[in-house]
Amino acid sequence: MVQATLFSWSPQFLFGWRVFLLRLFGAQIGTGVKIRSSVQVTYPWKVKVGDHVWIGDECVLYSLSNITIGSHVAIAHKVYFNTGGHHYDKLTFDIFGTPVVIEDECWITNDVYVAPGVTIGKGTIVAARSSVLKSLPTGKVCAGTPAKPIKDREPSTNL
Repeated sequence: MVQATLFSWSPQFLFGWRVFLLRLFGAQIGTGVKIRSSVQVTYPWKVKVGDHVWIGDECVLYSLSNITIGSHVAIAHKVYFNTGGHHYDKLTFDIFGTPVVIEDECWITNDVYVAPGVTIGKGTIVAARSSVLKSLPTGKVCAGTPAKPIKDREPSTNL
């Protein structure tokens, strides 16, 4: 009920209010975090976010298991972090949960799917509309379905 009202109805500029609400329900969230009002979080107590993180419109944090997002991370719009699924090899389709980790200094661009058990290495960029089905290394630009490294990320020293 809180997600559907107090969180999603809050004006876009009330980032602190949304962080407060998530913390109230057990999320661990650092300083300078900006979360848009259309973000959906399944179980806040399984979410940990570092400092200076942006989580864009219509992102889903499907936190059946832990989701850890490092510091200085930009998550664009419509990114889906999935930590759970069903065991297809069992007649009962039992539910499982496996953590997702986004390390520091990553940029996850628009409409990216991140599968259960994935770790995205420090400083990696994931291109729009990619599906991250397996962990990605540090310091790469990755794209595709499934997402794969396409080149090294070479951050500029010019500010």
